Amino acid sequence: MTATETVALREMKSSSRLQLSRGMKTILGAFVLLVVVSALVAPSSVSKGAVLGMLPFAAVMAIIGLGQTLVVQQGGIDLSVAGSVSIAVVYVTRLPEQDNHRLWKAVVVAFASAIIVGIINGILISRIGINAIVATLGVSSLEYAVIMAISQGSPRRTTSLLNRIAANLTLGIPNAVYYAVIATIVVSVFLKMSVAGRRFEAIGANPRAGGAAGLKVKRHQMSAYILAQLLYCFAGVLLGGILTQPTAYQGDSLVLPSVAVVVLGGTSLLGGRGFPAATAMAALFLQQLNQMVLALNVPFGVRTLVTAIALLGGIALYTIKWSLVRERIASIVSSNSSGNSSGKSKKSNGLASA
Repeated sequence: MTATETVALREMKSSSRLQLSRGMKTILGAFVLLVVVSALVAPSSVSKGAVLGMLPFAAVMAIIGLGQTLVVQQGGIDLSVAGSVSIAVVYVTRLPEQDNHRLWKAVVVAFASAIIVGIINGILISRIGINAIVATLGVSSLEYAVIMAISQGSPRRTTSLLNRIAANLTLGIPNAVYYAVIATIVVSVFLKMSVAGRRFEAIGANPRAGGAAGLKVKRHQMSAYILAQLLYCFAGVLLGGILTQPTAYQGDSLVLPSVAVVVLGGTSLLGGRGFPAATAMAALFLQQLNQMVLALNVPFGVRTLVTAIALLGGIALYTIKWSLVRERIASIVSSNSSGNSSGKSKKSNGLASA
């Protein structure tokens, strides 16, 4: 067995274990701290009504984050989130015309469209070699063209059936939360407990080693974009039911948060191992953070800035080698201390000679 094959096999074995990752520990601690701070500075943000209102949107963001996680694991990034979520919302609100019997056909059309978009993204990026940012932005623009053709930019009310499915409570918990939990479990089991998932993570960690081991690198990279689009579509369908009258551009504000939750969950933007459960937890953290900021009545621009700061904090937390930083600071302090001691010693020697 060659060295590259050994590395790939080691990556597969290490990624197959379900464990409490560093990202999960960090985001759990951050969430507990956030809840405490919210209770102190903005008590209304942790009231029962506020929490029940926040959870469905956190669930939607968790599902979107799962899709983005799969793409990031392959060293890519998907900026077609906005168009993909928006077009799913338009399909399930415009096509049925508030007729419950026509809802299922609209859902099928939405998922079929998601598969087509995923294939296009995958071909452009993995087969043709176009930069992921350029390709997904271009595809998102095409999706917006379809949105305009279908909706003309005007919103429509969702069907009562979809509203019950997505927005009703079961045992006092919003239904969307159950869907997010199921999606998280499915993605986690796929990545951590299946052969295909271990190969997927091994290719993300080192595509060359995966290719040397005989794995289909381009096929796995392409599958990431297809699976991500299916998750975006699922989130869009739920969002169309949660909001009784969503806009045709409902996904516009979800691009930056979708990347933020992946980073906050501990998944490296360079690819490799992913942490779906931590990503879902990060979505809850980010939504509660927005809820607290909203309760403080700050402008919308400040809320966007808070999300950006959270993203930068996550990148700094997981990419900077803090042990080296501590060593560097300690060496500077030590050199300053020794310099001061040397200066004092020379001064005392000078006084003695005088």
